[in-house]
Amino acid sequence: MSFTVREACLDDVQNIREVFQSEYAEDYAYPQYYDTEVLARLVYAEDSILLVAEDSETRRLAGTASVVFSVGAHDDLTGEFGRLVVHPDFRGCGIGKSLMQARINRVRERLHVGIVDNRAVHSFSQRISERFGFVPVGFIPMKLLVHTRESVAVYAQHFCQALELRRNNPHIIPEAAALAALALENCQLPQDLVIDDSSLAYPSASCDWNIEELQTRGYTSLLRIERGRLRHRDIFGPVRLHYGLFQIHARHSHYLIAKRGDQIAGGVGYMIDQNEKAVRIFEVIAVDEQPIRPLLQALLNRCQHELGMEYVDVDVSAHSPRMQRTLLELGFLPVSYVPANVFDAVERLDAIRMARLFVPLQMGTIDVTARVRPIANVVLSAFEKAQILPRLSKVYETAPLCAGLAAEQQQLLSAILKTRHYAAGQPILTAGSHDSCTHLILDGRVELRDASGPITELSVGQCLGESNLLDAEKSSPPHSLDAVAVCDTTTASVSNAEFQALIRRRPDLGLVVYRNLARDVSSKLRQWTEKSRHH
Repeated sequence: MSFTVREACLDDVQNIREVFQSEYAEDYAYPQYYDTEVLARLVYAEDSILLVAEDSETRRLAGTASVVFSVGAHDDLTGEFGRLVVHPDFRGCGIGKSLMQARINRVRERLHVGIVDNRAVHSFSQRISERFGFVPVGFIPMKLLVHTRESVAVYAQHFCQALELRRNNPHIIPEAAALAALALENCQLPQDLVIDDSSLAYPSASCDWNIEELQTRGYTSLLRIERGRLRHRDIFGPVRLHYGLFQIHARHSHYLIAKRGDQIAGGVGYMIDQNEKAVRIFEVIAVDEQPIRPLLQALLNRCQHELGMEYVDVDVSAHSPRMQRTLLELGFLPVSYVPANVFDAVERLDAIRMARLFVPLQMGTIDVTARVRPIANVVLSAFEKAQILPRLSKVYETAPLCAGLAAEQQQLLSAILKTRHYAAGQPILTAGSHDSCTHLILDGRVELRDASGPITELSVGQCLGESNLLDAEKSSPPHSLDAVAVCDTTTASVSNAEFQALIRRRPDLGLVVYRNLARDVSSKLRQWTEKSRHH
């Protein structure tokens, strides 16, 4: 069986539709690809290439694939290698590989960066990407809406002089460091990250802003603002205000604007995908820093409560730690890191994609390659941790060890905590062991026992093994008691090494925790002394 890969023509439209239906039935997130008129426009579109693989003997279409050039700004030279679909009758015939190679050959001189979002329910397309030089740079939980919400593994490949134009030493927040380091390693780039844990987020509202949808009469006023549009660009996307209202509306894009009196002080641009129930933020413009956070917060409120969206993401500059920190505080988490992703003047900047879910994390089937797994683990760990942040915040209010921690300090501590679940009767700590972890009880109850039997019970907000935090040595002293879950119990744990690393960066946090620890130890000593007197 032999195949020919060529650019699609108008006569292929009906057969392309059949290929999509054979793979996705009626559940494809983009029903427009079942519309022959839409497919016909794609054949002639200037911002994409649509290819087909044809059986040389029967003339049947065995598969289709495309490259879309409109995923970045006009001058970013970034393209998405998307929608590679092979008809089930032709699987195992090398169609996917042929389509991938043909795409690379056709765009190699037109692009600096190629991006692929591969489904994570199976590793088929991931393996194809890896075979043709793409490397994993991210993992996005529940990005796609197919039968249910599906995750994707993000791959990238650089062409031409992309990496030669890359600006070195990006400044990123600690929460993005592990993901960025893995992406740089996969792209065979030096670990030149500058970890910035001191930059503060943009301020919350300092006055009452009027937030409303941009109307035609406000366009000129917003266009006159340069910050975020021409200078100090923190956020990147496929649309920009100066492309004009026609382009903005054509791409289902909108702006919310912030007004102080009658003066427009800023705006946030976003695209709505009703099929995916997803929003992408592509531009933030402001006269100064004051309206930035209120605009983002207002948009999130609208996405969740008015529009019924389930997912929102944004590409933020890896050289803008303040915006990264702001997005983190608004519930976004890093999901991909693409080196040299966008043009800025004469250089290419790295970009961090940050995403937020408005629905519970439900992963379903995950099948990823060995190269994707480390990145997927980093991202999923952060999202799983985010699910318990509301519970952590409540526990912090009553936990003696965390008394007096500011909100920002609580977030830093939460970033290094790991949740652990224990069934009734399961040991958490064992007498004589050298486990160096301290546990904060999130729910459930824990019984402390010695050789003679039960001593006391601990409940939500109390700690186990907190004496580990006093020991700066690598080896912790053995535990003197057993700690056993009385019922189903969840704890947030931190190792001594992780805590020591945190307080080296933030001694102010360590000062509060150690003060609380000293009070707790003193209280227990008094109780023990009082108990000894009675005996």
